[in-house]
Amino acid sequence: MYSLPTLGLCSGCVRFAPPPRSAATKRRRLQIRAMRAVVQRVASASVEVEGRTVSEIGPGLLVLVGIHDSDTDSDADYICRKVLNMRLFTNESTGRGWDQNVMQKNYGVLLVSQFTLYGILKGNKPDFHVAMPPQKAKPFYESLVERFRKAYSPDAVKDGIFGAMMKVNLVNDGPVTMQLDSLQSTRNAETAAEEPGK
Repeated sequence: MYSLPTLGLCSGCVRFAPPPRSAATKRRRLQIRAMRAVVQRVASASVEVEGRTVSEIGPGLLVLVGIHDSDTDSDADYICRKVLNMRLFTNESTGRGWDQNVMQKNYGVLLVSQFTLYGILKGNKPDFHVAMPPQKAKPFYESLVERFRKAYSPDAVKDGIFGAMMKVNLVNDGPVTMQLDSLQSTRNAETAAEEPGK
């Protein structure tokens, strides 16, 4: 008769050991599959290419965007929705902090594509193989910018130049910096399914 291995037997209870995971399974679980955004609340921000300022905003959000090779439209939708609704600003009428989003303040949003957010160190050298390849990432990033403009305002949303060597200047207000991964949308959906009453 087949018997399962047991761990830490106690009076009246039996605990079964989970089956061992292969090294490949462990590696897959450690891999990040999500669009990543680093959101900074700024007093001002600008992008310079070859000595020329190509985009700039006053108060608002500077958003560095890393696109994973497996990202889809649902990842872009999640990042767009969450960034625009993050309550990172003070409500001047009530004095309450962390109360208003960038749209309520009529502030600017500056998007900058940054594949180095998916850099993985191999020794001391960064490797970017999990980032979406440039030929695929360029139209995907452009569609993300368009999402922001449709959801907010074409005039309020600026961006850098995809693939260019950019100098990003900013005055971080706070400082306030938040990291957001679209993988959270899957986790939130799973939590909602498990807790239908909430």
